[in-house]
Formats: sequence, structure tokens, C-alpha cells
Amino acid sequence: MIGNPMNIPPVSIAAAKAALIEQYADVLLRRRASMLWGTRGVGKSSIVRQVAEHFRVPLVDLRLTTIEPVDIRGAIFADDTHGKTVWFPPEFLPTQEQPEGILFLDELTAADQRLQISAYSLILDRRVGNYCMPDGWQVIAAGNAGFHGAVSHDMGTALADRMFHFNVQTVIDAFLAHAVANGFAPEVMAYLKVRPDKLDDTQAQLANDYLIGASPRGWEDISNVLKSGLSEQAKRVFVQGRIGAANAAEFFGVLREIQASVDVVRLLASKAGADTVALLPKTLDGLYGLIYGLLAASSHDAALARALEIVEQLPDIRADVSLPVREAQTLAMELLMQKALESGLEATILDSPSYRRYTDGRRREAQHD
Repeated sequence: MIGNPMNIPPVSIAAAKAALIEQYADVLLRRRASMLWGTRGVGKSSIVRQVAEHFRVPLVDLRLTTIEPVDIRGAIFADDTHGKTVWFPPEFLPTQEQPEGILFLDELTAADQRLQISAYSLILDRRVGNYCMPDGWQVIAAGNAGFHGAVSHDMGTALADRMFHFNVQTVIDAFLAHAVANGFAPEVMAYLKVRPDKLDDTQAQLANDYLIGASPRGWEDISNVLKSGLSEQAKRVFVQGRIGAANAAEFFGVLREIQASVDVVRLLASKAGADTVALLPKTLDGLYGLIYGLLAASSHDAALARALEIVEQLPDIRADVSLPVREAQTLAMELLMQKALESGLEATILDSPSYRRYTDGRRREAQHD
């Protein structure tokens, strides 16, 4: 294939996961392999693991760039009794004693072409040598196309015609939901909320012939760096080494602005009213830094109740530039409600006068529209 082989529209990682769950649930469709195309760190392997966890079935995860062709084909053995050689399949392939599960062939397009022949046999015929895969197993493969900037061998049309294909791309909202659920550093979430184009800059990286660039997996590492006990100097070195110098410079510039304009600890300790207004941020970066900072801090009843009071006062911000305050307030209330439901703190939300005033106001607005 030359150029972009994707003759299909992109789908979010969440949409791909939902589709794979429905495919596995259908015993006929499960027998047809699926291929996840997508750039590095987009979450392809994660959703395959989540599908297996959803159905509570075994997952055999084969990273094809780390094994040899014989590892799939198995070892040859001389059968003196019958006067012929036979193949012993590898122990990691599912047996008839495991009637259902998922076989994940990761990095398919980057594997050695000799290895791909064995992998293709599993995809095309659900067998290799004398080994036959149990009927209840699903094969899911993943890899990169040439334009993703990774090592990639062409996939022939004969193989492509035997698979369902998903052109997986990261959608910022889905990534932020993942970040919230996994407790990412608030600064990372605030930065990407304002600069969603920085979530994955593969195309810019390739255009400039850079080795290092930003990716979803990279931002998870940056979050871990920020939450670590490293010195500020070491944090800068590690961030530069993960997302590149230019990205790191911009990120640290925003980080300084957030730190200068948002003090979540002081806000939580301040009184409602004028004292709170005096501490509210007046920049876009600061606004989203505040939202995700409050979200991280709302781990108990008192902090959550106070966070709701602060969010109620967001429309009181008086900034020199126009800010999406109402949209930010809605986002903050939704995130705090979601966290409350997940943490068993929903009673704090329902008992909050601030939250009741917010919902009553939005209800009146809807009636006037």
C-alpha cells in the first residue's frame, strides 16, 4: 500500500472498545478478526485488555516484535513411531480446555515478515501447522500504518479483506475522562483541555523529523513525573526527554501561569464571597487549572462541599479577557458529580445549597430558551 491506507473514517478509542464488546458478544462475528490501526499511545492494547476483563475471559497478549517465527509455529519433533516429524504448538496458544478468550496480536505490521506469515495463518484460517484455535476465541490485531511514523510493513489486500478495521484516533474528551478516572496530575488535564492539539503531535513530529514528540502515553508519563518527589530541575529534564524541548517549554510556561494564578489550598480555606472572588484565576489556563485542582482535592465531604461553593462563584470572575466561565462551571459541576458518585459522596452534592442553586438556575434558563 502506498500513502494512507485508511479508506475508513476515524473512530474514538471509546467507540472502538464498545464495538469490540458487541462483536465478541456475537458468536458468529467473534470468529472474524479485527484490526486496530492507530498511532503510538492511543490506547489500542488497553481497550483489548478491557474487553477481556468485561467478559472475564482469558487474554493471550503476543507482542510480535519480541518473538521469533518458531514461537508461533512451535517446535518440530521426530516421531519415531510413525516415522515422520510433527509440530508441537507453543504453550501460550489457547487449548480446547479454554473454550473462550481473546488472542491479541500486537504490533502486527511491525513484525518480521516471516513471523507475519505465521500470524496471518491464525487470522486467516484460525490455525497454524497442526494447531487449531478453539471456536470461542476472537483474534484482535493492532499496528501502525506507515503515515503514523512507526516501523510498518505493508498489509496485503488478501489479509485486509479477512478483517474488520478500526482507524482509532484519540478524542480529547475521551482522554480527559480516562485521565480523571486514573487520577492524572491536574496540571496535565488543564493544559490539554486548553491545548487539545498537543495530545498527539505525531504529524508535526514527522514534519520536523524529530525523534521525540507528544503522545497520549507520553502525557501519562508526564503526569507521573509531576506527581513524583523529583526536584523541579529533574522534572524539567524528564518532561523534555518525554515530549520534546518545544512541547516542554510551552507546557512549563502554562504550568508557571497556573501555579501563579491558582492556589487551590488557599481557596478551599477561604470564606465564601469576596474572599473567594479575590483568589479566583483570571486566565483561561488558570480557570481550567482551578477546575482540575478542585477535582483532585475533593476526596472527602468537607472539601467537596467547599469546592461546590467555589464553582458557584466562577461567574463572579472579572478578567481582562473573555473567559468561557459558564461552560467551565458546567464542566466543573459535572466532574464533581461524577467523582462524588464514584466515591460514595453523592449525599454531599445533593445536600449542597450551592449545587441546588446552580441546578435551579440552569433549569430556569432552559425554561426561558
